[in-house]
Amino acid sequence: MRRLRGSREGMALLTVLLLVAVMAVVAVAILDDVRFSVRRTTNAETQAQAQWYAAGAEGLARRQIADLMKVDPVRTPLEPRWNGRVLEFPVEEGTIRAVITDGQACFNLNSLVFGQNEDLFPRPEATTQFVALGVALGLSRARMAAAAAALTDWMDNDAEASPGGAEDARYAGLSTPYRTGGVILADVSEMRAVANMDDDLYRRLRPYVCALPATTRTTLNINTLTPAEAPLLVMLTEGEVGLQGARAAIAARPVLGWSSVDAFWAQPALKGFTPDEETSGQVSLSTRYFDLRVDIDYGGAHAVRTALLYAAPDGAVRTVIRRWTPEE
Repeated sequence: MRRLRGSREGMALLTVLLLVAVMAVVAVAILDDVRFSVRRTTNAETQAQAQWYAAGAEGLARRQIADLMKVDPVRTPLEPRWNGRVLEFPVEEGTIRAVITDGQACFNLNSLVFGQNEDLFPRPEATTQFVALGVALGLSRARMAAAAAALTDWMDNDAEASPGGAEDARYAGLSTPYRTGGVILADVSEMRAVANMDDDLYRRLRPYVCALPATTRTTLNINTLTPAEAPLLVMLTEGEVGLQGARAAIAARPVLGWSSVDAFWAQPALKGFTPDEETSGQVSLSTRYFDLRVDIDYGGAHAVRTALLYAAPDGAVRTVIRRWTPEE
């Protein structure tokens, strides 16, 4: 009897110990789930707060641009200084940094075609300027012509490849096949998918190109151009003005900016170049597209929000593109 009772007590003890072990494992699992849920909730709250901060910075940027346009809707004021100026705002547990730059100080890749929606056709004049931009950057004319042809074929409405270009048939033969867009580019990074475009070419072109949401010709605000953007002026003149002359022309800008387009073209640095009517129309004293970048450091996390803002002739400023990623 004693042996049987001892055996039962031992089994009961083992059962209790097993239950305790199981409960301990369950408790640890529950605590891990709780910790994960708390962390996930905290991250979600941090992200939500960062989004609110970014939205506030974007709204403030739109108001500042609207105020800028009210001062002079024809000639965008340079003061107070806004182009490239970093504004920093301290907030609880972090900071917000915002910078606005001229969003049209670039070659508009979508100008390689003209038309609307899916009825897009090649624009040879823009191709010539695109090639001139590449040559100013030290790229070969043949390489740039091939890239321009492929970009045009990517956007135009036909299925016939232009000389040096590429249509659906070429992309269909890739290991991961795809088709051409048939519409304008939504982002410059789409160039990576286009034939004749490699990493080196993309990297060298990237600081000087953009994908504005229209097929309008590239229009440069001569009052916001910097010496680093001199290749854009070379592009506009199709190489007739060299890099040295372009830098000199930009450096000659008066403190308050050029008062007229004619005054810009008449300066000594551009002596010998006479723009035709179309080229003259590609320079301006105003900016309509503005790039905004907002960096948010909050709660130990970092977030980046970029946006393209458009200032309409009627004074309204709206966001046309918004992303939660830095530009590539």
